[in-house]
Amino acid sequence: MLNFEKYLSDFNSTISLEEFVLNLVLTTVIVYLLKLFYIKFGNTVSDRAKFSNNFIPLALATLLIITVIKSSIALSLGLVGALSIVRFRAAIKDPEELTMLFLVIGFGLIGGANKPILSIVSFIFILPILFFNFKISKQSSLETGKTYLNINTSRQDLLKLTDSLAKDVSYLELRRSDISKDGMFVSYMIQLNEPGDILKIQNMLQNFDADIRISIIDQSTVSA
Repeated sequence: MLNFEKYLSDFNSTISLEEFVLNLVLTTVIVYLLKLFYIKFGNTVSDRAKFSNNFIPLALATLLIITVIKSSIALSLGLVGALSIVRFRAAIKDPEELTMLFLVIGFGLIGGANKPILSIVSFIFILPILFFNFKISKQSSLETGKTYLNINTSRQDLLKLTDSLAKDVSYLELRRSDISKDGMFVSYMIQLNEPGDILKIQNMLQNFDADIRISIIDQSTVSA
């Protein structure tokens, strides 16, 4: 019974204006630092600066929602019901991007729960772990000599494109694909059999689509 009363008191607790402002500022600073860290050390091929522009609004929106609903069980249940009918559509294919979004939401949750110390401690411990994880992942790709191949084309035949590329490389991994009415953006990680194979790939891609746009990114040139 005491535990249930404590649970109810957590819902009915109010937060002072000073604490609310402190959590807003602290969450903004932490997520901004996380944004800078991700731009510099992340491994995703997409525009990390553009993607990370959503971090602060997402964290603050989460903080506001949690701050409001934690004062009422009815509001909490209502939010669950509302979110259950919302369908989120996003062109997020890279697990690293999803991981960063979950971290941002996590810091927003901590701020909304009025746990500033927990937010600071979590940030201090998580950041070094992310740093070493990004470095290890990047080093693994460097050691195998893999590079990124980014393709923009008006055609939308992903299967044919992938099958054609597989004939000219020793390793092929689809990292991202975004398809729209105007065409398709595809990102692969590839490993060439020999340097001269890049000319064969270019010729093959131009036969696939005469107006195709290609960019090849050496792993060593990606932000380190």
